[in-house]
Amino acid sequence: MALTPPAERLWWKEPIEAVELFWVAIALVWAIVMFIMMPYWHVYGKQNLSSEAYRTTPEMYTQKVQAMVDKYTIRTETARNMPVVRAPAGADIYMLARLWEWYPALELEKGQTYRLHLSSVDWQHGFSLQPENINVQVIPGYEMVMKITPNKSGEFSVICNEYCGIGHHTMIGKIYVK
Repeated sequence: MALTPPAERLWWKEPIEAVELFWVAIALVWAIVMFIMMPYWHVYGKQNLSSEAYRTTPEMYTQKVQAMVDKYTIRTETARNMPVVRAPAGADIYMLARLWEWYPALELEKGQTYRLHLSSVDWQHGFSLQPENINVQVIPGYEMVMKITPNKSGEFSVICNEYCGIGHHTMIGKIYVK
């Protein structure tokens, strides 16, 4: 049995206890610190690439990818004849996500800047460049564009980090940096 009926109790007229005020103040200070840190992490932490996004269709994007593949393929690899594309430095390069592959493999020059375009032709995938800390959502109907400048030579794997079906674990692409 309540001392005051609920209809007559107004929570905003109740006095705030000291311990409650203390925790509200801590939460407010933490929220302000995190708000200030977000642009700092973006600029100095280099965790997220600055990117652009454009509307596209799977057909339009596939045509762009195929035009690049037809023009710049230097070899094929794997039993599926995956093309390895070496576009000139500074060029726009394209990677297509589809069940369950990243198409094509790319070969880039160390220290050169490229505009990397990403899109999906079926459903949502996640672009995760290993072992670097680059993660991008790849969504059908949108073309994500970001500038990348490889600073290490080697073979890098691109994995899908959004569960996309039964073959998700086999969705591995390659980027070679020479």
